[in-house]
Amino acid sequence: MNETMRKAIVTAGVMLATVMQTLDSTIANVALPHMQGSVAATQDQIAWVLTSYIIAAAIATPLTAFLAIRFGRKRLLALSVVGFTVTSMLCGAAQTLDQIVIFRLAQGAFGAAFVPLSQTIMFDMYTLEQRGKMMALWGVGVMVGPIVGPALGGWLTDNYSWRWVFYINVPFGVLAFTAIVGALRESMLSRERRFDWLGFAFLSLGIGATQLMLDRGNIQDWFGSNEIILEALLAAFGIYLFIAHSATTRQPFIDLDLFKDRNLMLGLCLSMAVGFVLYATMALMPTFLQNLKGYPVITTGIVLAPRGFGTMIAMVIAGRIINSVDMRLIISGGFALTSFTLWEMSKFDLNVSEFEIIRTGVMQGLGLGFIFAPLTTLSFVTLEAHLRTEGTSFFSLMRNVGSSIGIATTQAMIATMTQVNHAQLAAHISPLNPLLRAGSAPAAFSLENPKGLSVINGLVTQQAAAIAYIDGFKLMMWLTLISVPAVYLMRAPKMTSPIPADQAAHAVMD
Repeated sequence: MNETMRKAIVTAGVMLATVMQTLDSTIANVALPHMQGSVAATQDQIAWVLTSYIIAAAIATPLTAFLAIRFGRKRLLALSVVGFTVTSMLCGAAQTLDQIVIFRLAQGAFGAAFVPLSQTIMFDMYTLEQRGKMMALWGVGVMVGPIVGPALGGWLTDNYSWRWVFYINVPFGVLAFTAIVGALRESMLSRERRFDWLGFAFLSLGIGATQLMLDRGNIQDWFGSNEIILEALLAAFGIYLFIAHSATTRQPFIDLDLFKDRNLMLGLCLSMAVGFVLYATMALMPTFLQNLKGYPVITTGIVLAPRGFGTMIAMVIAGRIINSVDMRLIISGGFALTSFTLWEMSKFDLNVSEFEIIRTGVMQGLGLGFIFAPLTTLSFVTLEAHLRTEGTSFFSLMRNVGSSIGIATTQAMIATMTQVNHAQLAAHISPLNPLLRAGSAPAAFSLENPKGLSVINGLVTQQAAAIAYIDGFKLMMWLTLISVPAVYLMRAPKMTSPIPADQAAHAVMD
């Protein structure tokens, strides 16, 4: 097998693994009502199917760097693929809620290594000039997976059963394992660094409690619930102890040199912003279309799917120009385009056409596609090679945390602003309103009978919710706008410079 073929097989293998993990972050969402009926669970109970996966993945992600150094990237990635595939089968075959939650915990833990490991492998396997193009190709899986997930999950659930949203991982897992075992070369191992159990425990407590609080906050009425208050206190306590312990121990769980790299630190913040906008928009649009516009699940998936095509087109274009154009210009252009589409979405009303939804979705996909590959490349271009696996782990973790914050924030905003808007609109529902006076309003909207009041209340609630969604789109618009200046604080690399010797020494192909 020649070197070019080997690299192509490895690239295909790590991309398949990445697609599996990112797809599973959203594909099960639309199947929840079907699972709920199958295992006789309440809405609050079935939500643990998603919560367990998110928490397990968040806690396991920072472990990736240590395990890769101790056991090797190839062994770790191959084992993770096997574990993810097997637990996917078990999730599909589960008969009770307890079984699904346990298997989803394991699935999230096994899948946590996919994105950071595949990202590191792609960086080390290609030269500085090739990385931009290859990261654009790899980024298709990271960005398109969550976008396509709901549409694919809805189609599988409607045409087969909810179990197939898990069974679909099996062929991908077999192909990914074959490619990784057959073509990927093992990285160098090191047993010198000891495992910081205290640091890992404190970080796990902080991350786990944070994710649990964000995921369950909207269900539990946020800080009106003792559960959320406890989780917030545990999150703050865990993060404080982790920072204090890391600053005073000789070998902390996370190498503190990581935080000295300006590009990486700015990249982590911008990655959170991308995760916020990407996942929050994906959470808002299906409910907007189904609850307010009355679209069925399959139609919602069809209308939202073109967004993924926009992302793929942008990835291809970005990969071609990334070596000849300042990456900061591409990233800031992507943020500007994303912000513009969110401004357009803030003008949506209940009569918005399918064409407008598809058009803005494709344009937003283009914007996010122009951000991801250059941002990923620029964030790691100045980072030392031995820190890269830890860096990619944190990069993936921050994007996931950003997505959790985005979903929690926008959902809380929708719930709160719907009530506020309803109160403001309802203030105008009065016999003193000329349009609602007896004899002026149609019989269906009469204030003199309960049926008319019920109809009016339903319309007011619908309009109040529509305005709340507009507020959510405006929030994300401002977030993307304020992210643009931070892009120009990053250092742009000279693409003609050769790959440093210390990076070549750690390359996977050596």
